[in-house]
Formats: sequence, C-alpha cells, structure tokens
Amino acid sequence: MSISWGPAIEEGSNVDPFRVLIVDDHPVFLSGLKMLLDSDPRTQVIGEAVTGTEAILMAAQSQPDAVVIDLHLPDLNGIEATRAITHTSPHIGVLVLTMYDDDDSVFAAMRAGARGYLLKGAGLSDIVHAIAAVAAGTAVFGPSIAQRLIDYFAAQRATAALAPFPQLTDREREILNLIAAGNNNTAIAERLFLSAKTVRNHVSNIFSKLQVADRAQAIVRARKAGLGVE
Repeated sequence: MSISWGPAIEEGSNVDPFRVLIVDDHPVFLSGLKMLLDSDPRTQVIGEAVTGTEAILMAAQSQPDAVVIDLHLPDLNGIEATRAITHTSPHIGVLVLTMYDDDDSVFAAMRAGARGYLLKGAGLSDIVHAIAAVAAGTAVFGPSIAQRLIDYFAAQRATAALAPFPQLTDREREILNLIAAGNNNTAIAERLFLSAKTVRNHVSNIFSKLQVADRAQAIVRARKAGLGVE
C-alpha cells in the first residue's frame, strides 16, 4: 500500500491514457517496463531514454504527462534530470522508480521536483496508479518511502520542539549563537558568507522576536539557553 495526496484515479475510467516517457539505462528493465505499461489501457509509452540528457531533450520535445525515471544514469543522474525537466516543464509529473531507498536519495528527488518515489519491484498496479497520480499533480510514495517520510518529519518536529527559541529561523538561531559567542556583525558576515546588510537584518529580526533592546540582552538570553558555542 502506498501513501498519496490528491484525487484518486479509478481503474477503467473513461479517459485518455497517460502519455509516459520511461528512462532507465538497463535495456532489460526498460523493455520489461515498456511491455508492462503497454499492457495497461491507462498508460501509453511515448518514448524511452537511457541517459539523463536524452530524458531532458525528449521530455521537452514530446511533453509527456509523466516521466518514470531511475536515479542511476550514465551521464546526468536522475536527480539532475528531474530538476531540469520540472524546471522547464513543471506540469510534467516525475515518478522516480529506483533501487535506492536511502534518505539522501529520497529527499534529493523531492527537492528536485519529483512527485512520486517507488522502489523497483513494485507491482504494475502500483506503478500505473503512481503514474496517474503524478500526472494529475498528486504526490505518491511507496510504503517504505512513506514511512521514512513520516519518521523524518516526526523527528524534525521533535527536534524543533527541543530547540531553544523556536520562534527563530534556523539561520537566525545560527547567528544568535555566533552573537552569544562574542562575534560582531562583520565577523558573522565573513563566517557565513553573507553581506553585512543581510546580517544586520537578521540581527534586527532576532532582537524583535526575542523582545530584547540590544545585543547585551540578547547575549544574556542566548547564553542562558545554552548558546554561545561555535
């Protein structure tokens, strides 16, 4: 079972098939996937690519409803190809179909614009459902990936709840920590590769959110909360 967000796509619905571009550098898997998708009336394979560069060009030319792409490709990887495709054609739904289930791969694919993520070995019905979902603008993930996302965001919420000054952004908390360690704005700007004006704006926001009048009060509050360690 997978987790998805968006409208359900009913099997047997009287709609045109989803036009799909499939991308994988393993010929056997590519031909097998094409045969599976061609056997389902809800999908129509309109192209096959074996490299990331080829996928980008074919997606731009054929404008499919969905792209099913592996992460491991011989030139541009699937993350880079996904980013390029979704940048130039944001209406195209990208479904990652891969062997990689590590956190870095999953979240990199999401940040690149992928709407779905399944592991190879998923059944035809799951793949077709996912294609229909991403083509319709829905996010869909296989069960192990969905649980990984749930665990990740639960951990993020727990970390945020324990962090001092939750009203601050991560960047503001980072700057407050440097302030508490005795750094002036110029040193902070150099340390974080920011402009002096950007640092001043962050400092002003920090003072406002902490309701302190000056740097000295901010340092006292920060050090009481355990900040001040570079």
